[in-house]
Amino acid sequence: MATETEKITNLKSSVAGLNQISENEKSGFVNLVARYLSGEAQHVEWSKIQTPTDKVVVPYETLAPTPDGAEATKSLLDKLVVLKLNGGLGTTMGCTGPKSVIEVRNGLTFLDLIVIQIESLNTKYGCNVPLLLMNSFNTHDDTQKIVEKYSNSNIEIHTFNQSQYPRLVVEDFQPLPCKGQTGKDGWYPPGHGDVFPSLMNSGKLDALLAKGKEYVFVANSDNLGAIVDLKILHHLVENKNEYCMEVTPKTLADVKGGTLISYEGKVQLLEIAQVADEHVNEFKSIEKFKIFNTNNLWVNLNAIKRLVEADALKMEIIPNPKEVDGVKVLQLETAAGAAIRFFENAIGINVPRSRFLPVKATSDLLLVQSDLYTLTDGFVIRNKARTNPANPSIELGPEFKKVASFLGRFKSIPSIIELDNLKVSGDVWFGANIILKGNVTVNAKPGVKLEIPDGVVLENKTISGPEDILEK
Repeated sequence: MATETEKITNLKSSVAGLNQISENEKSGFVNLVARYLSGEAQHVEWSKIQTPTDKVVVPYETLAPTPDGAEATKSLLDKLVVLKLNGGLGTTMGCTGPKSVIEVRNGLTFLDLIVIQIESLNTKYGCNVPLLLMNSFNTHDDTQKIVEKYSNSNIEIHTFNQSQYPRLVVEDFQPLPCKGQTGKDGWYPPGHGDVFPSLMNSGKLDALLAKGKEYVFVANSDNLGAIVDLKILHHLVENKNEYCMEVTPKTLADVKGGTLISYEGKVQLLEIAQVADEHVNEFKSIEKFKIFNTNNLWVNLNAIKRLVEADALKMEIIPNPKEVDGVKVLQLETAAGAAIRFFENAIGINVPRSRFLPVKATSDLLLVQSDLYTLTDGFVIRNKARTNPANPSIELGPEFKKVASFLGRFKSIPSIIELDNLKVSGDVWFGANIILKGNVTVNAKPGVKLEIPDGVVLENKTISGPEDILEK
């Protein structure tokens, strides 16, 4: 077996010949692999974990109000840049292009809504908040075309690519593209932890600093709740916090989400992957770890520059094993949230759940397209008529997995203001103007097409055939 040093030496010479990527990407990749091989994975000593105080994870309701007057607001917003992580494809939802161009509501895509929101801020306060999109090599070309349609808007849109790293062949730690895999399958984007070096390597960071920008608000492009919040920005500027992670109270649906802990005098992110088996149940408990990371992050741009230049952002490595044409490969990734422990005066803010509204599957799309939400100035706002603070739990069968089939199976999205749980399985089709209340299960028998007629009200019902619909 090759030693660790030999593996790295061989890897360096192989990577040197990969002309598709830059010198920065080559060295970034080799460093990541070297860190992985040295086994520097950080093990958390369970007994040292402490629950963060309100100083470290600040309750949102204790934030000071924002300064009065349009001028004060403008000068605050002029310090800000919005960055959306746009590297993901909509493949899980059956779409081919970037996930951000899936239509969410009223014919508008995630990207349309983001642009409308920032446009209305810029118009209202006369400020210049630019939008940055971090693409991956998978989404770059499509995004460039899509962005052209916003050329007449009052918003500067910048795109840059995150790094492109070669997949590693597990057997001999050689890059897959060196083995004749010349297509896209030979490469991967190394997770959103890469946002910091990529911002710097693309030249965007220096350009933003030159314009007097101070903070970047980073969020997933599919989180409809991740909108600019002046109270948070004001708090960070006043308290000179270099990094802020928005966290929100866990529900049973979020037990796997990373959480913030105090550890050896620092705040840091604890992910389920770092937890030893015997503590996993405790990690998932809502009593001990009450909050989770929304991946809405606010970071000081000067601090990013300082830490990237010092090569100090050594985030935990997430090994992601895959298989390409029968060859076992490894992708080494990092997460942006894990960078929190390297920044000075880093905090979490415990925000309302409304700031976390991700659309990961068609069941989430059902929520945001329904009467549970309205759309105003690009903001998706929850309907006040819903008294339950939690959203309904929705489980749709595989027939609804792809966006096109999902849309085809609903003549119109049902009213779900009074719905608690919905479970749908089998070949089910919904008519128009249906109202769902309480707990509803629709389970078509194998090989049977079940149509729910227009205008029916289903309340606390289990339906497996037409006869169940009419029963009172």
